[in-house]
Amino acid sequence: MIELINSASLLFILLNPFLMSVYLIALIRDLDFHHFLNVMIRAHVISGMAFILFALAGDHIFEDVFKVRFASFLVFGGLVFLLIGIRSVFAGPGVLIETRGNPEHLTGAVTMPFMIAPGTISASVFIGASLEPYKAAIAILLALVASFLSIMLFKYIHDSLHKRNEGLMNRYVEISGRVIALFTGTYAVEMIAKGLEILLHRPL
Repeated sequence: MIELINSASLLFILLNPFLMSVYLIALIRDLDFHHFLNVMIRAHVISGMAFILFALAGDHIFEDVFKVRFASFLVFGGLVFLLIGIRSVFAGPGVLIETRGNPEHLTGAVTMPFMIAPGTISASVFIGASLEPYKAAIAILLALVASFLSIMLFKYIHDSLHKRNEGLMNRYVEISGRVIALFTGTYAVEMIAKGLEILLHRPL
């Protein structure tokens, strides 16, 4: 039970609703609650299916299907997240919003690159390797439910306070975006280090 909770917590931390609130701030501002709710439900369902697939398939999906090593994915994914983290620290949350894609493809724009991302995919693989299949699925679902509820809570608070405290909300987005970028970059370095460690111990 403890291992299941730890696995769910790991994925929840990587999904990071605080980061998502910064990443989705344009959608949170522009969409009404009902429309935003529908987008987030679809995004979490798609992400859940992808995470469960990677958890069940493990690193075999990389080596047998894509013919690449999981360690290589960790290194590349870590480099992508590291660049985003570095740019976000110096430029603020605008960098995160830039990566969202075209607004007409809202669900796909929400799921990638921050929900279905190198960090969450690698976490799903690790969860699948450490838990029985049904427990891995439960851990992933718990993390997604917690993420969904957190983001919807932020949307509700934003809609309630935005008109009266627009300056305060903008300041929160600016400060939290830069702080969270530090953790994004730190985890990216961990991913790169882990990938290099595996590559060094399992050369071609």
